[in-house]
Amino acid sequence: MQLIFATNNQHKVEEIKSSLPQTVSIISLKEAGIDIDIPEPHATLEENAKEKGRTIYELTKQNCFSEDTGLEVAALNGAPGVHSARYAKGESSPYNNIQKLLNELKTFENRLAQFRTIIFLTLGDKEHYFEGICKGQITLSPIGSSGFGYDSVFIPYGSQKTFAQMTMTEKSTYSHRQKAMSKLVTFLNHYSINSRT
Repeated sequence: MQLIFATNNQHKVEEIKSSLPQTVSIISLKEAGIDIDIPEPHATLEENAKEKGRTIYELTKQNCFSEDTGLEVAALNGAPGVHSARYAKGESSPYNNIQKLLNELKTFENRLAQFRTIIFLTLGDKEHYFEGICKGQITLSPIGSSGFGYDSVFIPYGSQKTFAQMTMTEKSTYSHRQKAMSKLVTFLNHYSINSRT
């Protein structure tokens, strides 16, 4: 089965491709010859994922999926959340987003946080959601040089490393995106079996 992954983020494409079984292949927007930047105007991860997925499905009429991920920090009442990629607003970049987060947490002892991913799948005329959560804590400063986004300041429960210190294989053991993707793959496997019977 082939699916279009509605993203322009090559890091996410590589991370998800590394976790797929041989029965499922994905192509990125670039590989599908689609060059558009899909807005994320909504207040929830679910709505943003749906916006991206529906946009690509209407454009291509091909099975596709999209995702939206947010870092939710307990002491900041769930922020940056849906605004994770644009947390520093007009000056948003991974570096600036991290600096703003660390500055806002300076006075808090509570560093608990979670990454949450929502995957939205369009398969024919049916739509489905899958959620993955990884709980952990925010470090006092960035550690590590791998990964992307907030990886250098997030240590998942069960590890002494930040995501940015891990190989892709290590990260997949904890990854919120991997957990959501596993649910998607399980669903697709059942779908493939049922469609043949």
